[in-house]
Amino acid sequence: MSRDEEVKLTGKIGQVGLGKKESLVSGKSNHCASIVVACKEIIITGGLVKTARLAEEWYQDVEEPELIIESVKKSNIKVDIFTFWQRLPETEIKYNYYMEYESIAVLPIKSFDYWWKDQINAKTRNVVRKAERMGVVVKQAAFDQKFISGMKDIFDETPIRQNRPFWHYGKDTETIKREFSRYLFREDLFGAYYNGELIGFIFLAYAEKYALLSQIISKIGHREKAPNNALIAKAVETCSNKKIPYLVYALWSAESLGDFKRHNGFKRFDLPRYYVPLTLKGQTILNLRLHHGIVGIIPERLKHHIINFRSKWYLITSLKNTSRK
Repeated sequence: MSRDEEVKLTGKIGQVGLGKKESLVSGKSNHCASIVVACKEIIITGGLVKTARLAEEWYQDVEEPELIIESVKKSNIKVDIFTFWQRLPETEIKYNYYMEYESIAVLPIKSFDYWWKDQINAKTRNVVRKAERMGVVVKQAAFDQKFISGMKDIFDETPIRQNRPFWHYGKDTETIKREFSRYLFREDLFGAYYNGELIGFIFLAYAEKYALLSQIISKIGHREKAPNNALIAKAVETCSNKKIPYLVYALWSAESLGDFKRHNGFKRFDLPRYYVPLTLKGQTILNLRLHHGIVGIIPERLKHHIINFRSKWYLITSLKNTSRK
C-alpha cells in the first residue's frame, strides 16, 4: 500500500502524503504533483507560478483551509498560491482571504413538472417534443464496448467544436475507456439513440449537494433532432426522482453555449473563490492580478475580438486539413 493510500484510508488530521495525480488538461492526460491532507487530494499545477487546489473540488468541501494551507507549506513541493471555493449552495462569503466570484450554471430542481411548466419557455418545450417526435430515445446505458465505439464515432465527427479544437477528437477506444471509466462509481450514463445509433450522451455525476453534467455531447449531423435538449430533460427527470435540489452545467458561459443553458432553465450562481499566497512570489502575483495569467488582465472588449479571431483561425485551419485529406 502506498503512502497516499494509507493517508486516504486513515484520514488523520495533519497527515500528509506525496504522490502523482493523472488528470486531463485540455483533454490530454497530464501528471502533476499531489499532496493528500486529511483524505483530500491537493494537486499542484502551473509552470513559473505553482498553484494548488483540491483535485475533487466539485465533489469535496474545504472545511479547514488553515490545515491544508499549513500542510502544503510544510510539504516538499514549492507552491505559490492555494485556491479553493465554496461549493453550491454556499454562496455567502465565509473567509477573509482574497476572493473573486466564480460563476457556474445552475438549474434549481423542484420537480420535472415545475421545470417543464415554469423554468423553460414554449420554444424549448417544443424542441424537446420535437426530439421525441423524430424518434430520439433517451435511456440509461451501460459503459460497454459498443457504447465506447459510439462515443468514438461522436468524438471523431469533427476536429472543431464550439469554435476550438476538440479535446477528444481522434482518441482510440482504449484511451476513451480509460479516461471515462475512472469515475463511473459516482455517475449515471444516459444515451440518446436514433434508429439504434448512439447520437448523444451524458455522464451525470452526483456530488452530494447537487448533480453535475460532467459530459454532454451529441452528433452535429443530428442537431435538428435536438438530442442535447432531450438529454437535459432526462437529467432533470433523474434529479427530480432522486430528490436532488440542483443540476449544475459547469461554468457559466457566453455566446451560443450560454444561450443553450439559459433556454433550458439554467441560471448564473456566483460562488466565492479564494486565493491564498504561500510565497512572496504568490503574493506579488496576486497584487498584480496575474493569477489568471496574461488572459486575466486583457480587457473584455479586446478578449472578445481575440476569441473571434481564434475561432476563425481554427475554422480555416480545419478546412485546410480536411481538403488535404
